[in-house]
Amino acid sequence: GLPLYPQMNCSTRRHLNRPEGKILETVGVFEAVKQHGKYETGQLFLHSVFGYRGIVLFPWHARLYDRDITPPIKPEPPGAHGSKEVKGKTHTYYQVLIDTRDCPHISQRSQTEAVTFLANHDDSRALYAIPGLDYVSHEDILPYNSTEQAPIQHELFERFLMYNPAKSPPFTPRDTLKAWQEKNHPWLELSDVHRETTENIRVTVIPFYMGMREAQNSHVYWWRYCIRLENMGSEVVQLRERHWRIFSLSGTLETVRGRGVVGREPVLSKEQPAFQYSSHVSLQAPSGHMWGTFRIERTDGSHFDVRIPPFSLESNKDDKAPPAGYTF
Repeated sequence: GLPLYPQMNCSTRRHLNRPEGKILETVGVFEAVKQHGKYETGQLFLHSVFGYRGIVLFPWHARLYDRDITPPIKPEPPGAHGSKEVKGKTHTYYQVLIDTRDCPHISQRSQTEAVTFLANHDDSRALYAIPGLDYVSHEDILPYNSTEQAPIQHELFERFLMYNPAKSPPFTPRDTLKAWQEKNHPWLELSDVHRETTENIRVTVIPFYMGMREAQNSHVYWWRYCIRLENMGSEVVQLRERHWRIFSLSGTLETVRGRGVVGREPVLSKEQPAFQYSSHVSLQAPSGHMWGTFRIERTDGSHFDVRIPPFSLESNKDDKAPPAGYTF
């Protein structure tokens, strides 16, 4: 396998601005990418898009609804309005830890505190995050191995995994990882992924149900959603505006317009083609739908709208209360 260096994106897209005299050190050796089957707990990897070092905690089996795949044309029944039924196919994602040494290098492209939870009632903060936790698609993983016993720096690394040289990969889950996964399963679980491409800009959305809170004699349901924009073409573009429609089962339809996303107007180029962020939405109903567009600007000043695939907000896991704090 090829030797691997820290802070190098595997596609060698990122140029290293390193001080004079700083030596690149090998961190590991690439392994063959898995075309079939899944990666195990403890697998070291480089993220193929964002370039960070990480380690797999456990897999999730999601349903991927890809609106770019055209279904076979069937004769439409009378009265149908060309609405597109998208069939979900199973796709593997992974819960992973991000190496804290790489967080500063990816913060302009991907949030490193994107996995959030509702805090317990007596906590003044409504949300709290677990830094350096991410969801990664199977094809984002470039696996490698290392001779180090602690190749990833993260405060949860040694709490969740133990070094076992007899195993491959040589990191096995501790009971704390299994207990944490079981306890937080409803608030971590990734079940549906939605994807759509418009003019070479691919938008992927993953919604997560976070739980319900009582406020002023009403119930408020919370979701977090993770969005990745990827420029699949060669033209440099910039995200300028977002336009959301949020429909609640209670019958309300809300329109949200604004500049950029999370206070940013990211540029998507061949060198840095992707941007990923998370946001939150709350409804006074147990379910709803969201859809919308991103206004994208070309270098010549012209604009086009990129569709955000419609996705549903479901709260079917509400038989459990949100986690009471972050305990082990």
